[in-house]
Amino acid sequence: MITNVFIPELNNHDVQELFFQQDGATCHTARASIDLLKDTFGDRLISRFGPVNWPPRSCDLTPLDYFLWGYIKSLVYADKPQTHAHLEDNIRRVIADIRPQMLEKVIENWTSRLDYIRASRGSPMPEFIFKV
Repeated sequence: MITNVFIPELNNHDVQELFFQQDGATCHTARASIDLLKDTFGDRLISRFGPVNWPPRSCDLTPLDYFLWGYIKSLVYADKPQTHAHLEDNIRRVIADIRPQMLEKVIENWTSRLDYIRASRGSPMPEFIFKV
């Protein structure tokens, strides 16, 4: 996937200033994967075994990790799709149903998390910080 899809797509974009961050899943931190990403991103790779260490509790830092993927997954699999086509239909439907107001709330929550991190000078965060 990295060599056949991801890197060729990157060739269509200017990535000289971009950092790439991945999660710490074992399959994502295999030596071959890290080496391919280092070749592309150099010292701008944020990973468990990359030049920039994976930030502690980073799932608290990104709205995609702490909210969106779990939210989407719970809805996509709610009716237990049995075919690839059914799964794709569910993904398309769930993504299309996301409203800007929900994303605005997610960004507000994310901003408050960043404010907390700044104020605490990087000390550990409580398990849950949510604004209702």
